[in-house]
Amino acid sequence: MDQWLVIVLRMNDSTQRRAPSDRTTVRRIPKRAHYDRKTIHDILDEAFACHVGFVAEGQPFVIPAVYARIGETLYLHGAVASRMLKCAGGAALCVTVTLIDGLVLARSAFHHSMNYRSVVVLGHGQLVTDRDETLAALRALIEHMAPGRSKVVRAPNDKELAATAVVALSLEEASAKVRVGPPIDDEEDFALECWAGVIPIALTASDAVVDQRVSASATPPRDLLAMRRSKVPL
Repeated sequence: MDQWLVIVLRMNDSTQRRAPSDRTTVRRIPKRAHYDRKTIHDILDEAFACHVGFVAEGQPFVIPAVYARIGETLYLHGAVASRMLKCAGGAALCVTVTLIDGLVLARSAFHHSMNYRSVVVLGHGQLVTDRDETLAALRALIEHMAPGRSKVVRAPNDKELAATAVVALSLEEASAKVRVGPPIDDEEDFALECWAGVIPIALTASDAVVDQRVSASATPPRDLLAMRRSKVPL
């Protein structure tokens, strides 16, 4: 990682039973809404990637990024030259994370769906200049991808840190939405001779492909080889 952009989302540590604001209130099937910190944290901790929405020079963009959470702070990573960097200094951002847990196949085309868990965060970015916070963010990004990895790899040097930008986004507005369970069909469709149910979807690791220049004494990250990142029953 030669260049970094880290966006920090500071999260209120209080448990919330209601939406923190009107614009984060889930209106479409509100019974699926979750505003408590545990649900939000669990989704963020399990997923690998997010999407960052912002407006640059009048043009809206949505950019995928990797991220990690430390306590009530979420760190997002991107190239320092990316358009996201221009969102520092009070610009509005929207960050979303989605996990797909299953394909929901109904008896009608209309009722097909997916089981999912998602988080939406709204806020304004503020520049962070503290070196220790930047280093902690970079370590967290590696640990979120591969636990224990930051202890065996080289830490960023001064040149790499000089190319790093960190932006803080106070999480005053965040909400989660979750769907679980079988298809919801119309009563008259239950008589149709059509298979219906849920096909579970989970992220798993395949066989590792070793880099050709790895030292003969280096051992593969066995915990990662057995990784299965799905925790919610269908």
